[in-house]
Amino acid sequence: MTGDYFTAEDLAQETFISAYKHLDEFDGQSEKAWLCRIAGNKCIDYHRAAARRMVPTTEEDMPEEKLKSSEGPLQTVLNRQVMEELQRCCEELQEPYKEVALMHFLEGRTAKEIAEQTGIGVNTIQTRIYRAREKLKISYRKEMLEG
Repeated sequence: MTGDYFTAEDLAQETFISAYKHLDEFDGQSEKAWLCRIAGNKCIDYHRAAARRMVPTTEEDMPEEKLKSSEGPLQTVLNRQVMEELQRCCEELQEPYKEVALMHFLEGRTAKEIAEQTGIGVNTIQTRIYRAREKLKISYRKEMLEG
């Protein structure tokens, strides 16, 4: 009923403690039903308490960055640095790869979207994306060795 093994263990222990404390109230018939009823009541109490502990929050109460991701400040800075480095490498590419690389890798556009915007065939755009990716790999490895 709890969906959590450890909580269920705790509630089982509380069930037996409660049964022991109220043993004088037990009529002597159907021990299993009596214990199950106590356990069920413990689970119901647990869920009621959990519901009271929950604090409803609206999206207005949450900062926008928290809604987007649960990344910490270090990860945010690292992501920003990687994106800046990627943009710099894309801008160093020769045309026709530069435009396609910026649109695909930085703006997140698909080959089909780029083809529609530029009026160039999808297969040509896919080839340019592939070649731009290969050139970026070479450029990035070269910088890593030099840096």
